[in-house]
Amino acid sequence: MSPPTATRIALLRLLADGHWHSGRELAGRLELTRAAVCKQAQALADWGVSVHTERARGYRLAQALDLLDPARLQDGLARVGVRDAVELFDTLPSTNAHLMTRISRGCGGGMCLAEHQTAGRGRRGRAWHSPFGRNLYLSIGQAYEGGAAALVGLSLAIGAALAQLLSDLGVPGVGIKWPNDLLCDGRKLGGILIELQGDTQGPCWVVAGVGLNVNMHGAADDAIDQPWTSLAQLTGRDWDRTALAVRMISTLRQVMSDFPAMGLAHWQAVYDRFDVLAGRAVDVDWAGERIRGVACGIDSSGALLVDDGAGRRALWGGEVTVRARGGSAV
Repeated sequence: MSPPTATRIALLRLLADGHWHSGRELAGRLELTRAAVCKQAQALADWGVSVHTERARGYRLAQALDLLDPARLQDGLARVGVRDAVELFDTLPSTNAHLMTRISRGCGGGMCLAEHQTAGRGRRGRAWHSPFGRNLYLSIGQAYEGGAAALVGLSLAIGAALAQLLSDLGVPGVGIKWPNDLLCDGRKLGGILIELQGDTQGPCWVVAGVGLNVNMHGAADDAIDQPWTSLAQLTGRDWDRTALAVRMISTLRQVMSDFPAMGLAHWQAVYDRFDVLAGRAVDVDWAGERIRGVACGIDSSGALLVDDGAGRRALWGGEVTVRARGGSAV
């Protein structure tokens, strides 16, 4: 970690309580000049953190941060039977990229979380907005013997399991948009990114990454270029991110471990229950073609089924847009 980054992290940890801290106090604890503290506080905006300043009072965060607690995280995982160590980073380019690099170097998969990502990725290489300390960004690596063909539908099974978990935790209106988005009321709540390394016909590694909006609030996150929501907005309260991380990691590990034996079939009914596309008029851009029709759920391989008027087509990829009743896309 570079010295400027380490200083920024140290400042964030001092401000995380949401209380006022004087410039003199911060300068003394960070061994900086007060001008340097001001510069570092301004730079926090690059990480999606808003800082209020007042001449007589100093600095405080617009919203206190619930930082991940490594000891509670490891203890919580041990209590649910997950005893592997979890790497916890203040900042990474991408949790998925970190594990993919580990695997390519022969270090195995593992599990990791980051408070912040500088180059978080969604599907098709899209940027995933990753403000510091407010959401969950986690990845898990798993070795498989059967190759990619045996893993078809894994991202859908993970989506179904996470939707069920969030619903059980009292989050209203959770849905899955094929193939890998978690939504509520048409607004994005989370996403899943699956990446594979190794032999497509034999032994391989899979890294499953999840980004979930947890404690994001309003205007501080204008950088997101699509409708979004968060657990805090949906439930009217901030969440304990460490406790939620334990539940999510436990769920992902179970799904990924069981998938070769159980497959998507085990999760099909759950997926169907949370499917937000079924019965909706959709446009699907796939393989250079725009397919218009009505979504009819998924098949046993995880393909999206679309009735285009001439028959039912199975689509294994593409960008899906839901059409409003008047015919316009939403």
